[in-house]
Amino acid sequence: MRTANTILTLTVLLATMLLTSCGDRRPKSTSTRGIAKIMCEESFQSVLEQEIAVFEYQYPEASIMPEYINEHDALDSLFQNKVDLIIITHDLTPEQKKSLKKLNRGYRTKMIAVDAIAVIVNKQNDIDELSMDDLRDIFTGKVKRWGEVFPTKLKNDSIKVMFDGSGTGTVHYIKEKFLGGGKLGPNVYARGSSQDVFDAVEQYKNVIGFIGVSWITSDLKSAEIPIAQKYEELKTKNEVSVIDFTDRIKVMPVRGDDMVQGVKPYQAHINSGDYPLVRTIWAIDASYNGMLDHGFFTFLTGVIGQKIILQTGILPAAEPVRYVEVQ
Repeated sequence: MRTANTILTLTVLLATMLLTSCGDRRPKSTSTRGIAKIMCEESFQSVLEQEIAVFEYQYPEASIMPEYINEHDALDSLFQNKVDLIIITHDLTPEQKKSLKKLNRGYRTKMIAVDAIAVIVNKQNDIDELSMDDLRDIFTGKVKRWGEVFPTKLKNDSIKVMFDGSGTGTVHYIKEKFLGGGKLGPNVYARGSSQDVFDAVEQYKNVIGFIGVSWITSDLKSAEIPIAQKYEELKTKNEVSVIDFTDRIKVMPVRGDDMVQGVKPYQAHINSGDYPLVRTIWAIDASYNGMLDHGFFTFLTGVIGQKIILQTGILPAAEPVRYVEVQ
């Protein structure tokens, strides 16, 4: 029996030594190495995928695993400790910051981009522009046909409004902007994703869609060139070519309440404030210093990460990082 116990003990010790040895050889998670799961508002997907591609090229031992969901679910996952880094369309509220403190979780928040909601219609739509009042009447269902908005060859076609989902940042923004948080009209539909909205607008002449500007840039050449070339250009070049929109759909100019003429969501009009449908994109990081999540947060808010945002048709943000650490 004693011999058997001795053999068992030696076996356990040997297994422990092997496991420890293997553990020492495995790469430990750092700000540039390991695996990090993050959650991102779906409308920001086309931008984040480019950020991840460059980050993983720069740090080959890093793997960022994104999940694109609505921001309500992203926030829930943050507070349930399922994820440490989320990207949504607003900062944490004072109540949410207090909740994280109660959970003994430090956090950083930073606005990383200024985005715009693009209003897109089918190429057969011959209306030249829409006012904010026009959009409000469409969202509430006050007007149901295109002919009630403006004399058009589509005058008898019903207006179908398409969003990327029912709980997304785009829907939240539109409700707050036009309806004071109230309900949208019965002519509003959720398609599931920004790509689905784009496809519906391209296919059906009576549809009007609302998606982030980065989804309609016509020529994201920087996303198509070899990643090594792109990385070198990001390090050495500061200028960005004028970015236009795809010709597969029609991007509608929007006229603000105090504007004489509508404008499209070009970067210049977003920057000047002439385009009236703008929103912010925030990164919220509750990871510890030195973790991969923190490393990617730093990348997003750094020079190269901000240059990538500039190349996608929206504006990078410049705001000091606010870090709150629970003592």
